[in-house]
Amino acid sequence: MLRPISRRIFLWLAGGVLIKPTLSWAAHEVPTLLDHILLGCNDLDRGVAFVEERTGVHAEFGGAHPGRGTQNALISLGTQRYLEIIAPDPKQSGAAQQYPVITKLTEPRLIGWAAHPGDLRSFAARLTKSGVAAAGPVPGSRKRPDGRILQWQTLTLKENAADLLPFFIEWSVDSIHPSADSPKGCSLLRFEATSPEPKELSKQVALLGLDLRIVRGDKPQLRATIAGQKAKFTLTS
Repeated sequence: MLRPISRRIFLWLAGGVLIKPTLSWAAHEVPTLLDHILLGCNDLDRGVAFVEERTGVHAEFGGAHPGRGTQNALISLGTQRYLEIIAPDPKQSGAAQQYPVITKLTEPRLIGWAAHPGDLRSFAARLTKSGVAAAGPVPGSRKRPDGRILQWQTLTLKENAADLLPFFIEWSVDSIHPSADSPKGCSLLRFEATSPEPKELSKQVALLGLDLRIVRGDKPQLRATIAGQKAKFTLTS
């Protein structure tokens, strides 16, 4: 079951009304439409151990992304939210194509996040009307260890300065959302972005119909605070 969304977001998504950028946009501790956050690492086992040491929860292997050179392990962060630990897949030739940065990481860190705005084709049309350039929807899939195939579509922004904005995802109706049966025991307490130009970033966020919390900081950065069975800790990009 999907979480309730704010009336303002609902009107924009359902009616195709362009939200006028405004700095009075009410941000939540966690963005309403957040689907998952991505923790990149150069070795999947190392990433799993990194998270387990801090939370007490062991991430479950999710599968490989064919043709993209990556594999993942997952932990549920609550209803319709999860943590994806993503790393190069040594069984695929070539480096990770979608996230080449992970091959160079010396420590696991946040590399992005995904939001679920509903029907992606309608969402893409509304972005086009508002002058926001995006690529997609593009289909994706992976095979789970139990043999089930998960399918989805993604939409990516053509301009995403400092990688603070999300990509957008729509899961196939016959696919189990990863949050439903991934290991439990963790929750996402807070997710925010820091920027030396928070007003400009706030305008971009409002234009996308998101309620991402934005705070002024010395450098662009994503921050996620997760509570686990052992303690709570913060991941940064």
